[in-house]
Amino acid sequence: MNCTSWPLRRMQIIDRHHDLQRPRTLCAALAVALILTGGVSPHAQAAPVRYSFAVIAGTLQSSAEEAPTQRLIDAIGRNRDMSFIVYDGNLKGAKEACGDSLYERRQALLEAARPALIFIPGQHDWTDCGTTEAGGFDPVERLDQLRQTLFADASSMGQNPLALTRESEVSRFRPYRENVRWQLGDTVFIGLNAPDPNNHYLTAGGRNGEFEDRVIANAFWLEHAAEYAKRRDARAIVIFIQGDLDPERYERPDRFAWLRFARNSHRDGFLELKRSLVKVAEIFRGPVLLIHCDDQRAAGGFVIDQPLRNDKGEVVTNLTRIAIAPRDRLDQWIQIEADMAHRPPFRVSVRDVPKNLPLLPVQPAQGVPPAPASDETAPALLTPPALNQSLNPASNLPPLLPATPQPEQPISPPVSPPTEGGEAPSMNGAPSMPSNPAGMPASSVQRGP
Repeated sequence: MNCTSWPLRRMQIIDRHHDLQRPRTLCAALAVALILTGGVSPHAQAAPVRYSFAVIAGTLQSSAEEAPTQRLIDAIGRNRDMSFIVYDGNLKGAKEACGDSLYERRQALLEAARPALIFIPGQHDWTDCGTTEAGGFDPVERLDQLRQTLFADASSMGQNPLALTRESEVSRFRPYRENVRWQLGDTVFIGLNAPDPNNHYLTAGGRNGEFEDRVIANAFWLEHAAEYAKRRDARAIVIFIQGDLDPERYERPDRFAWLRFARNSHRDGFLELKRSLVKVAEIFRGPVLLIHCDDQRAAGGFVIDQPLRNDKGEVVTNLTRIAIAPRDRLDQWIQIEADMAHRPPFRVSVRDVPKNLPLLPVQPAQGVPPAPASDETAPALLTPPALNQSLNPASNLPPLLPATPQPEQPISPPVSPPTEGGEAPSMNGAPSMPSNPAGMPASSVQRGP
């Protein structure tokens, strides 16, 4: 049965207190737990919370990149206003074997982060483990291993963890510990397991069991989170996945599909996810942000647009996609600042690691062997100028980006909004995004399967 057809009134909204299972900083953990409980009515909250969070991804492609990644995480943690970090997939490289010791060593590195760190599983973490270079493991078995280790606790990673609500608390979806939800102020955050390539849809014959079951679990978790945010009068929803769901690929329902005997050789593994995202935007009428990795098209560090459409072919104007790809993934991170008292409430920028911040030796976890010696060296660290971008998730205008890079910004953002000289360009005044064909209206940008 498709879970998206379940009546919302039958959903049991999961919102419980979690006991942190690891020895962490108690006072910080209690403060975060107070924010996340949901036992306090949203109407009882004071002014909207102003916060910042960082997004990084794919910085651990080899053992040579462990020290630069540690420096990157340390640079982010030096910002006292940083609420949490999201590591958006790929804690190992495609050519690294998916062994338990490697996972343990990388987990220990992420655990050292000063802020809370939420890990989203990606392509190299489990879907590519069946290749010869990755050790010829069973991908589903490797995913189960991640669920028993990296996703075992009720809290996030990091030295000041956040309490997480996991989908595994729903009895029917007990295995899906990687799908999480947390709340900061009046924003609800969701992490989903939806990796490249093509959401792990396999073209071989027979039932595509892992994919089909996860599609149902993901759809339920998205719809459940939208209802949760709606009932608590949240002001925004932010969703993280690793895979590029190719949102520009718009597929209309075809009432005459049964007349065609030939099957489409390239089945869109993200089709159900895109439909679920559209439904989330219908249930929750506030701004919805989708953040994922995009190593090809985000040449300036990130891309912001509104590419999803409903069944009528209309742009879903309250859903905005942010595709991230820092030019130097070991020396830059994507920072998103939120202030619900302002409009637009979100600002996106690329931040650089300070040039004088030294590399530190990676400390191996207790009982975990150190990384084997490697001839590989860390890639050269580039420092292109930082970009700044205003974001209006509920805009009815076509997606826009600045034409020229903005001046480099300091690591620590100013306490007050930027002045006129340093303010990020508004989406209402920037030139059109180059991804749309010249002279073509936004409503005509759509591609078939």
